[in-house]
Amino acid sequence: MVLDLRGLSNVADYFVICSATSLPHLKAVRGAVVDHLRQDEALKPTWSEGEAQSLWMVLDFVDVMVHVLHEDQRRFYGLEQLWSDAKEVEWRPADMA
Repeated sequence: MVLDLRGLSNVADYFVICSATSLPHLKAVRGAVVDHLRQDEALKPTWSEGEAQSLWMVLDFVDVMVHVLHEDQRRFYGLEQLWSDAKEVEWRPADMA
């Protein structure tokens, strides 16, 4: 899920919130995000927090913050509800645009 936080938060313009089902899956999702943005967009996170064992990892790309959460953590913390004033942005991979 991608949320447009412009006008709602000074932290970032967008939140990307995604789920994973296991520790290896959390690591794989984080790695895929970092690798894709480094290779295709020449971006790297300016800050990151959390390890797979914490079940919630955050990658800060300045205007975009990527939250990778275990599905249980995602349900528990409910970021989508916390930021319910934000508009959801339709997202499609670049190769499908």
